[in-house]
Amino acid sequence: MAIAAADAADRVDQLIILTERLTDLIAAQAQAFEQHRPQDAAAGMDEISRLANLYRHESARVKADPTLIAGVTPAARAALVRATEAFDAVLARQGRAVEAARTVTEGLVKCIADEVAAQRTQGSTYSASGAQTAPGAATAITLNKRA
Repeated sequence: MAIAAADAADRVDQLIILTERLTDLIAAQAQAFEQHRPQDAAAGMDEISRLANLYRHESARVKADPTLIAGVTPAARAALVRATEAFDAVLARQGRAVEAARTVTEGLVKCIADEVAAQRTQGSTYSASGAQTAPGAATAITLNKRA
């Protein structure tokens, strides 16, 4: 999918609208991660993916052919630059929020795994002679309903 623009000014206006919409969606997603509500961040993923793909495609087109936005007013060009700078800042914010969420999640998983391992090795067993036996290695149990 590509932007269908009548002229350079129309293309720049549409790029600004696209960039601002994508910035708003990613800011909301970053806020959800910052508030420890990743389930809320997942709500807009389809639209974010679609718009991010369009943004990537259009940015590549403009980079490959700068004449697509040639001749626009300096004010329109400045507005596009501001929208792009805001988008970059929100992407950096989202990156920090996602990294923090990943770190917390990995920490929780490690704590749970360590606790499970500690619980498994706490039990002591004794042989018939009263000597303490070494704990066995943790093993998985598979149940077969056909047996």
